Amino acid sequence: MTWKISWSWQAPSRIATILAVDEGVIISSGLQLNYLNAKGDTVWSTNVPFKVHSLAAQSGRIGVLMAHGFYIYSLTTAKQITEGRSTPAGFKEIMARPGGGWILSCRNGQLHLFSAEGRGIRRMESGSVRRLLGWLDREHLLWQDNDGIIWCGRLTEEDKKRKLEDRVWSWISSLNDGRLLLQSGDGAVWEGVPHPFGWDKLECIETMSIEPMNAVRTGDGWWTLSLDGELHHLGDFDNEIQETPILGKDMELGDLLSHNVGDSMYTATREGLVRKWSAPHLFDVERQSRYKAAADAAMARNWEDRRQMFIRAQEAEDVGKVSLAIELYEALGRKEDVRRLLSRLKGDDLDD
Repeated sequence: MTWKISWSWQAPSRIATILAVDEGVIISSGLQLNYLNAKGDTVWSTNVPFKVHSLAAQSGRIGVLMAHGFYIYSLTTAKQITEGRSTPAGFKEIMARPGGGWILSCRNGQLHLFSAEGRGIRRMESGSVRRLLGWLDREHLLWQDNDGIIWCGRLTEEDKKRKLEDRVWSWISSLNDGRLLLQSGDGAVWEGVPHPFGWDKLECIETMSIEPMNAVRTGDGWWTLSLDGELHHLGDFDNEIQETPILGKDMELGDLLSHNVGDSMYTATREGLVRKWSAPHLFDVERQSRYKAAADAAMARNWEDRRQMFIRAQEAEDVGKVSLAIELYEALGRKEDVRRLLSRLKGDDLDD
């Protein structure tokens, strides 16, 4: 079996951005935020004063950028939690921080670090930021500057930054499972596993003419949404699963792509058409991965192993893999965390 469209949804107005979270998707459409669950049913819809141009989520909260401001909303109730923070030139992009908190880039060449509750912690002089790429750990953040160079910043009491290398990249994906997808100036597509001082692995995986606009890494490898509005499969080079190389041929899927679990992803056109893609052939792979993680936690024999499992549970929660986080917390005997996450899922009762 291959990927197929589970459902589609037409937004009432033009879409600015989407974010897959808790097996559903949040959609910024005009002056409205809409949260659809895994079945495509509307969990909530709320009006906002300005168009939302960037979203992030963690621990039941949604980080929202609109106009020049940063706001936090409740994922469960859609209520605004903070009064908001702003910067004169405006924020560009937001990303959740592992273990809690947020990082924001602005148009003045600074990175702004906030607590989970939206309290400003400090600013770092980063220089131009084309896009935030992702966290290697709680301290090390990757971004691409306007010239196409990758930087690594260490956000501690003494913030530091350094070039990962001098190479210029025309396009880079977000960090997925510790990996980046990159395009060089000659059009070749590369996959890299970065560390704070360079690469653990960097190899060319595609030389055909693909113009990627977005990419996600699912259970069967990388999918890139190209300029022509099609999803191209680049495969998983660590296993033997290979699927249909192109999805949505001649369908004009748009330029927005997001995913939060290995067996589903969302595409959207700016004109408002959202599609959920599901992969039945990957469901068992995803489920077995969760079972294995939970079993590893149950078999942990010493404090260090349990500490690492607890970190994995927190990271799963931060990236929206709530089911995996619940299983890990339950295996570790953390009943309060299990109850807390189960209460977050009450808004998805439409699955019953």
